[in-house]
Order: sequence, then C-alpha cells, then structure tokens
Amino acid sequence: MTRAYADGIADGVAEAVAAGADLLLTAFGPAPLSRTAGEALGVPVIGTYLAPAFATGQFPLPNARNTDGTGPQANLAAGRDVLRRAEGVFASAVTRLRARLGLPADAPVAPVDVRPVFHGFSPLVVPRPEDWPSWVDVAGYWWPARPKGWQPPTELVDFLQAGPPPVFIGFGSMAAGQGERLSELVAAAVQRAGVRAVVQAGWAELSGCGADVLTIGDVPHDWLFPRTAAVVHHAGAGTTAAGLRAGVPAVPIPVMADQPFWASRLYELGASPRPVPFQDLTAEALGNAITACLSEPTHRRRASELARGIAAEDGTASLLAHIDSPSAG
Repeated sequence: MTRAYADGIADGVAEAVAAGADLLLTAFGPAPLSRTAGEALGVPVIGTYLAPAFATGQFPLPNARNTDGTGPQANLAAGRDVLRRAEGVFASAVTRLRARLGLPADAPVAPVDVRPVFHGFSPLVVPRPEDWPSWVDVAGYWWPARPKGWQPPTELVDFLQAGPPPVFIGFGSMAAGQGERLSELVAAAVQRAGVRAVVQAGWAELSGCGADVLTIGDVPHDWLFPRTAAVVHHAGAGTTAAGLRAGVPAVPIPVMADQPFWASRLYELGASPRPVPFQDLTAEALGNAITACLSEPTHRRRASELARGIAAEDGTASLLAHIDSPSAG
C-alpha cells in the first residue's frame, strides 16, 4: 500500500468525522485510523466488518499465512498474526494522522476502542465463535439497495428467456488487464461444460461470443442470480453472500485476501464443489468445475436451504438497535 493511498484514507476518515459526525461506523481495514479520529474528536466508533476479524481457536482468520496447522492453538496463533499484520498496514498513516490531529505520538494505554463490533455475514455461514469477546456480534448480512428506477437491459431479458438458466461468470474487480486470456478461457470452459453463460465484464473486461454467451456490465446480483443455474465468481464477501441469498450453487475461483476463506466456507457448507484457485484456473479446470457443480444435486439443495435461513434473518436489526440506543453515544 502506498503512502499516498493510506494518507488519503486517513484524510477521508478525519474529514468525515470533523464534519459533524455523531458516530463512526468503520470497516476492518481502516479501523486503526477510525480509532484515532474517534479519540481526537470524541466520536464513538463501531465496527461493521464483512469478514471475521477476531482471533479464535475455531478456525484461522481470513488472510492467515499458515492454515496447515490444526487445533485451537494453531488457529489462535494464525489469527493473531493476521491481526498484527493488519494493524501494521496503516501504522505509519496512524502516526501521521495523530500528529495532524494534535494527539500524542503514542496511543494512550486505553485508546478509544472500536466496540461493539458487528459482523455483516450470516451465522449460518460462519457461526459466532464462543471464544470471541461478548461485545463482538455476528449480525447477519447487510444487503445493498438496488439502484432506484433500475430496469434490466432488454438484451439480457431476451437472453434469459431464450433458453435454460445460464451460468453466471464474473470476477468483479479482480484480474484487471487479463481480459483477453480469461475471455478465451471462459469461452472454452463454457463449451466444454455445454452450458449457456452470462459473462460480466468487470475490471478484467471479459467478453463472450456465440449464441449461448452474453456479456453484460453491472447488474444487481439480487435480480440476476436467482435466474441462473450457478454462479462462477471470485468468492468475494459480497458476491458470495449474493449467491447464497439467491439459493444457487457456486463455483468459487478465489484470487486473494479473504476470498479463499469464503470459497472454503462454500465448499464446507456443501453449496459448491471444491474451489479452483485463480492461479490454477484453466479452461479444463473451469469446465469440469461447472459440470461438477451442476451435476451434483446436493449443491443446489444446500444453497436453497441456506437461502431460506438467510431470508429469515435481519442483519440490520441489531446494528440499528444499538445505533438508536443511549449506549451508542
């Protein structure tokens, strides 16, 4: 991470709080910066994290460097290593932000903490570990609002109606600059699996050709995914959640960061075949994974079961209840 990027985030956090915020909701990454701004300006800070962010004996945290060890102590050690490294990402930016805000160079013994912390994923997907602090919650998913007045492109509607449900294929913001290679790979995989496909261009600028492939731009996942047979994606937190919400099985192709964690959860929950790491992706591997996903009814059944449970949850309720309470500050 460059100094300019880190300082840009620090400036954004400080300016947002200084503009008159009563409360600061922070993601996990910039939490050290949010703590600093909260300390300087007397604003409470609440964590709104999209992936597990407290060490536990039950599993290694996302981004763990070593997941080969088994058992509570190995999991705790791996998790603590993740948290130390995450804190260090913004360490220099925190030092500069403290100076800018007139705070002592060293944080106080008891700094303004980020608490409580709400995790925005379903306990059906990652149950709350029993060894987490009492002020750390797994709230359930928080869903993005569909753009006001949005309507699906006619070309997409026509394609969906012209045949059996297609497979969605997209890598979101991953694989920028690899569009030509991936487009050829995807085309060969789709042909190998004998399926129709909706290919989302994304940052990779994927493209597709042929009567059985349609390339699209951004489309709300909550509209598109229920109309598909399966979703092939990079296993980011949001796309993983959207696929589970839709009740469709997945073919996870994790690239980096927390994506291997979510890919593993999909597999362990039975909603996908074994993940294919992005660095191992070939037309043969992708085609075989799509075939495995669609030919095993257990994957769709488990995805449907999870979707029903997730639909019964209200991920915003506990967060909003706290925000509205006197204890929120």
